[in-house]
Amino acid sequence: MVVAEISIIPIGTETTSVSRYVSAALKEIEASGLKYSLGPMGTTIEADSIDEVYAAIARAQAAVFDLGARRAYTILKIDERRDVEDRSMEDMVRSAEEGIAAR
Repeated sequence: MVVAEISIIPIGTETTSVSRYVSAALKEIEASGLKYSLGPMGTTIEADSIDEVYAAIARAQAAVFDLGARRAYTILKIDERRDVEDRSMEDMVRSAEEGIAAR
């Protein structure tokens, strides 16, 4: 299972607002069929393989350029576990929250 967080920052645009770029990138991630969760500073993606993640991110980044961004700064964090089957992004959050509650 692969969980990745991506942030694509468009640079060289006419406005400081990025919502239309985020929306375009999200449409591509959604079209990939991968499970995702939008956060205020990035989007978390869940996939069975790293190749699926890379393909979705490439399409998302292309969508940002297609809207006229002249540059894109992309931040990618990947957590790939091969010792546990089916560990979802919700499982990861739940585990952290349980650790806080146990204190």
